[in-house]
Amino acid sequence: MIKHKAITFAVFACLASTPALHAQDKPATPAGTASAAPTEQNLNTYIDLIRKDVRSQKSAIMDAVMQLDLDQAAKFWPIYRDYDAELKKLNDLRVANIKEYAQSYNNLSDAKADELIQNAISYQKQRMDLLARYYDRVKESLGSVTAARFVQVEQQLLLIIDLQIDSSLPIVGS
Repeated sequence: MIKHKAITFAVFACLASTPALHAQDKPATPAGTASAAPTEQNLNTYIDLIRKDVRSQKSAIMDAVMQLDLDQAAKFWPIYRDYDAELKKLNDLRVANIKEYAQSYNNLSDAKADELIQNAISYQKQRMDLLARYYDRVKESLGSVTAARFVQVEQQLLLIIDLQIDSSLPIVGS
């Protein structure tokens, strides 16, 4: 139990120190202006760096908490890599939605606000469906207890990442 609490604290400390998207730090640059392309390129580079850092941290934390023997690890890690690849593709939807929000949060219409929130809800549903599918794969390969541990740890990590991202975004109308 103490080891789990220490790992949880380490996860939070590592991820809290990872910078997230700060949409409110810079005003949205209108499309077509001279600085729009470099800003977009910098944002994309920044997102790529964050993703690489977070994925490596998640894998290290998952490895420490899962406590798999060599045989279990040989079964688990290919499944986890598949999961992570699908999650990355799914996260592209979230990144696109956040970018759109960052460009328009100062002037949101009712229709745009609804579209962005519907996209965010759809993303969350798809992410839970993905986690459920991979729970089944891990359970089939390694049993329910190991699969439950995977889901529990992954869900905790995703919540921490969500908090980091969401807390950096401005509230609508603020």
